[in-house]
Amino acid sequence: MTIDLTTEAIAKLDPRELISTLRRVDPGDPALKDVDIDVIARGIDPKKLGRDEFADLLDALGALADGGADLDLAKMDAQNFARIISRASKDQVEAVTARPGLRERVLDEVFRRMEVHFRSERAGATRAVVHFRLTGGFDGDDLYEVVIEDAACAIGKGATRDPRAVVTLGPVEFLKLATGNASAPVLFMTGKLKVKGDLGFAAGFMTLFDIPKA
Repeated sequence: MTIDLTTEAIAKLDPRELISTLRRVDPGDPALKDVDIDVIARGIDPKKLGRDEFADLLDALGALADGGADLDLAKMDAQNFARIISRASKDQVEAVTARPGLRERVLDEVFRRMEVHFRSERAGATRAVVHFRLTGGFDGDDLYEVVIEDAACAIGKGATRDPRAVVTLGPVEFLKLATGNASAPVLFMTGKLKVKGDLGFAAGFMTLFDIPKA
């Protein structure tokens, strides 16, 4: 059976039909070459999906990307990505971060975007290392290291340097923070974000990045 993957057809699908279609299509289907992930993104409204269906949709996109389709989250426009996260409920984001593979895919993508959206002119001569410790991983907390030096930002997994600050928070709060849908001071004051080390530097750290607006 031929699956219609034109922009017009995708736009007419409700979110559940979209998930079903993405699961049925073969990653090697030539029709996928003309599919724009931002067209798919604009058809995603987490508020119309159940707790696990949002994770199902991201899983389906990931499976197609792994199979060679040009539907990687990295190709999604920053505003579309931020909008999707902003409209996702806490339960939906928790469902995403509770799935092996999907948790890493989404967190890795957010940190990659932070690296891309680093504002070197704001950093000036700043040299600092910040560790983000995201709780609730499958083998303990996930640790990402952000190194700022020489007007550049590099992000990797695991600790290789002593940090100026260690920021600890849950993956849900981190995703909301990194997509402009949460405030670091509010998270800190409500105990959802903890800082060890240079609190003043950590408080202004996110201003070194262009945070996308949904």
